[in-house]
Amino acid sequence: MRILFIGDIVGSPGRQMLQQHLPALKEKICPDLTIVNGENAAHGKGITKKIYYQLLGCGADYITMGNHTFSKSELKMFIQEADRLIRPVNLAPVELGEGVRIARVNGKRIGMVNLCGEVFMDNVVRSPFECMSEILNRTLADLWFVDFHGETTGEKETFAQVFADRCVMIVGTHTHVQTADEQLMRGCAYISDAGMCGAFDSILGRDKREVIERTLYQIKTRYTVAEGPAMLCGVWAEIDETTGRATHIERIQIRP
Repeated sequence: MRILFIGDIVGSPGRQMLQQHLPALKEKICPDLTIVNGENAAHGKGITKKIYYQLLGCGADYITMGNHTFSKSELKMFIQEADRLIRPVNLAPVELGEGVRIARVNGKRIGMVNLCGEVFMDNVVRSPFECMSEILNRTLADLWFVDFHGETTGEKETFAQVFADRCVMIVGTHTHVQTADEQLMRGCAYISDAGMCGAFDSILGRDKREVIERTLYQIKTRYTVAEGPAMLCGVWAEIDETTGRATHIERIQIRP
C-alpha cells in the first residue's frame, strides 16, 4: 500500500501546481490513498467550498487542515457536508466538522487524524498527546496516519517518538519548509515538515515585500499570496499490509 501526502497548498499558485502535477505523480507513484493539506488554499488562509471541491477534483482523496481552518467563515456553512475534510481535533471550535476519518483501502481501515501542536499556536484547546491517546483507545482502525500541524520540529519529533509504534505515517505540516529528516521510525514513516505548494520566490508562499515591510517597519499589512512560478512539496510512503509497518519513505520536491 502506498500513501501520498502533499504539503500546505498556498493560494492559487499552489492550487495550480497541484492541478498540473498531481495526476502525473499519482501515475508514477500509484498511491492507494492521496491526502493534501488545504489550510492555506484560499488566498493563503482557510478554504472555501469551491476550492474544497477543486482539490478533490485534482485527485485528493482527503484534505487535512491546520490553524487557519476557520479563517473563511464560509466553511461553517458547508463543513457538515465536507465528508473528505479533516480539521484539527484540538482546534476551537471543536464542535464543527471531524478531526478523525476512517477510510477503507485494500480491505484495511485507515484512520486519518489531524492535530495542531501547542507551541506558538492559537486556539488550541487540548494537548495533541492527550487527544491522540484518546483516539487510539476509542477508535478502531488497522493503520493510523497523522498530519501534525505544528510550529517546532521538537514538538513534532516528540509526538512521533511517543506514537511511532501505533502509527504507520506521521507527517508534519505548517512551517512550509520541507525538512530533510524523512525516516522510518520503528516502522513509522516520519518527516518533520512535508513543505508547501506555493510561489517559489516568496516568504513561505507570502509576498516577500509585504513580510519585510511588516517585520522592519511595523507596517500593517494584509496576507497577500505571492505570485509567479511555484513549487510543489510532499512525501509518499510504502506500507507492508501484512505487518502494518512502513518500509519506505521518500520526499517529493518539484521546483520551477
